[in-house]
Amino acid sequence: MRIGSGWDLHRLVPGRALVIGGVDIPSPLGEEAHSDGDVLLHALIDAILGAHAKGDIGSHFPPDDMKWKDADSKALLKAVLEDCPTSFVNIDCTIVLQRPKLREHVDSIRASLAQLLDIDVQLVSVKAKTAEHCLAELGSGEAISASVTILTSTP
Repeated sequence: MRIGSGWDLHRLVPGRALVIGGVDIPSPLGEEAHSDGDVLLHALIDAILGAHAKGDIGSHFPPDDMKWKDADSKALLKAVLEDCPTSFVNIDCTIVLQRPKLREHVDSIRASLAQLLDIDVQLVSVKAKTAEHCLAELGSGEAISASVTILTSTP
């Protein structure tokens, strides 16, 4: 068994889509990032790379490389899974976003992750939290963060 953990944070800005776990979330603000900014998939990628002791997302998809400009994070995840085949025991995700509220989107995010990873949705936990108006940018609705912990049976 191996454990991987990942974490990501992005500022929220007008004119960008809010994409979480491969799901478009209606919002006037979206993630500011070199790629599409899907904070949850970025944290998941880091968790997978961590379980394989292969660095982090930035070492595989450098933000200064124009090849990855506006890249779809689902494609980044697919590339990592090809390089790091992973047998998931479970995935536990936490998203911190002040607004919009994510409760109504949690099942869609879980289903998207299960589909992207080709696993049963029962292996995927997604929790949506607010920052309770604390933690500067997170609490004011100017940023989003996500953390992911995975348990794998990867050798």
